[in-house]
Amino acid sequence: MKFRATLSTLALYALLAACVTINIYFPAAAAEKVADEIIEEIQNDESNNQQKVPDDKQLAPEDDPFSYNQHGVIESIAVALLNTLVSQAHAEEADLNADSAEVRKLKASMRARYNALKEFYANGSVGILNNGLIAVRNPGSIPLSIRNQVNQLVNTENSDRRKLYQAIATANGHPEWAQQIQQTFARRWIAKAQPGWWYKDGSGWKQK
Repeated sequence: MKFRATLSTLALYALLAACVTINIYFPAAAAEKVADEIIEEIQNDESNNQQKVPDDKQLAPEDDPFSYNQHGVIESIAVALLNTLVSQAHAEEADLNADSAEVRKLKASMRARYNALKEFYANGSVGILNNGLIAVRNPGSIPLSIRNQVNQLVNTENSDRRKLYQAIATANGHPEWAQQIQQTFARRWIAKAQPGWWYKDGSGWKQK
């Protein structure tokens, strides 16, 4: 009877484990955090990197060695398996990886270009769009001698931004997330804009 009960318990936990569905959905909060960190890094602000330390709990064996060996061990293994599956599902939902060779390369390129662009953000010649890209807002304010150069800076920046959004999505094994990542960055670029910079929303250009 005890052996049958043990098998029944194991079967129950196996059934529960099989019922755990790892639903992968876009981790919006994690994407926003990644966007803030990358934008701050590009704009030479310090990033706050906090690591969460998971709790590590162990199951204590029962006093009866026979009971534990025959029933408790199997139950503990089943519980651990179920907890692992649930933890993996939660991790898939909550985490977003933004560290790859391609992402690092793009961040470095954008960081170097920011030094050239920031004066045009400041004087309103270049503004931030609500789609995660930038645009020349006032061409007339740019001296003719460097207008083509600024246009090239904007085009190259937009190219790198598109590549960055795709690279982050690909690094997480979900290339289909690129559009959602771009939408997240679009909001955070505007939120992180400095006072006096211009941005465009649904009603037109505005100054922070």
